[in-house]
Amino acid sequence: MVKQVDQVVLDTLKEKLKEIFGYSQFRGEQEVIIQNILLGKNTFVIMPTGAGKSLCYQLPALVSDGLTIVISPLIALMKNQVDQLTAFGINAQFLNSTLTKAEMTRVKTDALDGTLKLLYIAPESLTKEDNLDFLKRVRISFVAIDEAHCISEWGHDFRPEYRRIYGIIENIGQLPIIALTATATPKVQQDIRKNLQMEEAETFKSSFNRKNLYYEIRPKKDVKKQLIRYIRNNKGKSGIVYCLSRKTVEEVAELLNVNDVRALPYHAGLDSNTRMANQDAFLNEECDVIVATIAFGMGIDKPDVRFVIHYDVPKSLEGYYQETGRAGRDGLEGNCLMFYSYEDIQKLEKFNKDKTVTERDNARHLLNEMVAYSTLGVCRRRQLLSYFGEYLEKDCGFCDNCIKPTEKSKVQEDVILVLRAVAQTDERFDADHIADLLTATENQYVKSYEHDQLDVYGKGLELNESRDYWVSTIRQLVILNYLEKDIENYGVIRLGEKGARYLNDPYQVTLHKDHNFEEEEVKPEDDDKDAAAGGGSAHAYDEALLGMLKALRKKVAKEKNLPPYVIFQDPSLEEMATTYPTTQQEMAQINGVGMGKVQKFGRQFIDTITRYVEENEIETAKDVVIKSTVNKSKIKIFIIQQVDRKVSLDEIAEVKALDLADVIEEVEHICYSGTKLNLDYYINQVIDRERQQDIYDYFMSAETDNIAVALDEFANDEISEEELRLMRIKFLSELAN
Repeated sequence: MVKQVDQVVLDTLKEKLKEIFGYSQFRGEQEVIIQNILLGKNTFVIMPTGAGKSLCYQLPALVSDGLTIVISPLIALMKNQVDQLTAFGINAQFLNSTLTKAEMTRVKTDALDGTLKLLYIAPESLTKEDNLDFLKRVRISFVAIDEAHCISEWGHDFRPEYRRIYGIIENIGQLPIIALTATATPKVQQDIRKNLQMEEAETFKSSFNRKNLYYEIRPKKDVKKQLIRYIRNNKGKSGIVYCLSRKTVEEVAELLNVNDVRALPYHAGLDSNTRMANQDAFLNEECDVIVATIAFGMGIDKPDVRFVIHYDVPKSLEGYYQETGRAGRDGLEGNCLMFYSYEDIQKLEKFNKDKTVTERDNARHLLNEMVAYSTLGVCRRRQLLSYFGEYLEKDCGFCDNCIKPTEKSKVQEDVILVLRAVAQTDERFDADHIADLLTATENQYVKSYEHDQLDVYGKGLELNESRDYWVSTIRQLVILNYLEKDIENYGVIRLGEKGARYLNDPYQVTLHKDHNFEEEEVKPEDDDKDAAAGGGSAHAYDEALLGMLKALRKKVAKEKNLPPYVIFQDPSLEEMATTYPTTQQEMAQINGVGMGKVQKFGRQFIDTITRYVEENEIETAKDVVIKSTVNKSKIKIFIIQQVDRKVSLDEIAEVKALDLADVIEEVEHICYSGTKLNLDYYINQVIDRERQQDIYDYFMSAETDNIAVALDEFANDEISEEELRLMRIKFLSELAN
């Protein structure tokens, strides 16, 4: 008879879930996972960042007798989790090198007298003799191994001390283990199970698809300008910038601060107090951006990180996936931007030259995957999921490669040739070997295995295609599931079921041209207006649709005798050409639009987009994008109410302890999101009528409502920026909203 968790325990779990963590129900497989560990079974959890991994061991720890040991590699992550649990009223502590002797003694006393429920410990601390002796005296319920991918040398963050964990646990006693990770390829999963001797363990694997994340890669040209522009366009939002070295972290943090971005550095070279203070400042929103090293990693559990930028290329796709996973953990907006240059890849290759042969080979494989992800023109989400052994049937429609695709071609002969080459070489070789074989490239293994005698040898040259083309084709066929990766032998590709069927009944397959980042231009964005209009951060818009929307805007503006920017601003049109809104509700979600503008100008734009989507059979992003509603914060609601009551802006500023400029900026945001505000009562007090008319006439005929341009125009008239901004609000409120 299968043992089950007692009903009383199940009821207690649900009570604690609500009472302590504030959730009324479990997510995904959390409940089954928790029951599995409470039954004393070894458990293996693969769950993406933000899906609720921690709860899988924190909740059972609270209802179990004894102490739960949590092995974690990051001091920052331990501190973050302990702070959160303490805030919930749970006695959780950590044991690591940052504690004084007195603090360590207190932690051990709490553990021995049974008041401590969770103890976070680094694997290095586990190996210390006195810690081992102490743990043998404590009643332990189970052991949780967080970031379990660190066990595998095939993973992105291999730690030798992690491979010794099983021996140490065995030394303490026969304890159930729950191993958890957010990033593990099939190869790494196999390695973890083997090392922890838990091949029999039940595995709970959630989808790696984070639907709300937007993935984008840009060439690393004028990178500082691009970075500043991007962060300015996301003003006030929380973000993380990852860099390769401590030196770059310091330089980038300084660059951002000089450019009025509240940023702090975070890397292993800082003393622990500074590091923790910077982490807390980020969590408490005293700074907007944290600049951190890729190698050090960050145990940040902040739900509203809106963007993650990779200033340098990461060492592996696992690392990239985990770091981008810090964005949008609340299910709302999350933008992941990476700057790519082959120079970064060469730097990383140099770092690997002093490693052992095996380590060097592993690192090279991981880097090759990173290059492929960056340069392939295939849907980014399909690539990521394929890497983690998950197949996505269709393009996601919500990444730069989907929104602005590279050139496509339909091929059949090429696919047949690749699949035949894999079959004829007994499915024992990697993409490079197959590409060498097809292009008759000098390769000792091709000759030694007598593959130069096969009928596919050199056939790729007859199709006038380069070796790079064949490597790309092979990689794309893996993503499309015609080929599969061999889990046992890294890099080796085999014929998938779909590929075998294809050879019997071939058809045309769509392939994408690779990116050439050396030649791709960086498109300058509208620096000034993106921020003012709360512009979206993804600029990989559909150029054909954008052209149509701009032409329509021009036509509507002419009919209504208004400047085009009054109808919709450029960033709003760019976002429309990115997310394809086809209903009033979707259109109202576009930054700088709002329902007021939709009702006034939206119909023709919605019709144009709908027609375009249907004619081009576009799969829109609405199924996968979870957009946040316009942020009507308390201050905005307060201002709208006060303006309705005709309270002067100076008085509003005084009540809210703000500068007048801050209040005007808030009013601008309200106005840009389509809400009509009548400020005549205030404007008539502070600007005389003749002056008002001059400024109003200027905005009526101007090509842009950029204040810097307006100040230039009125340079000789002693008109202040404040007056111009107030009149711009009046002008847009009357005509645009």
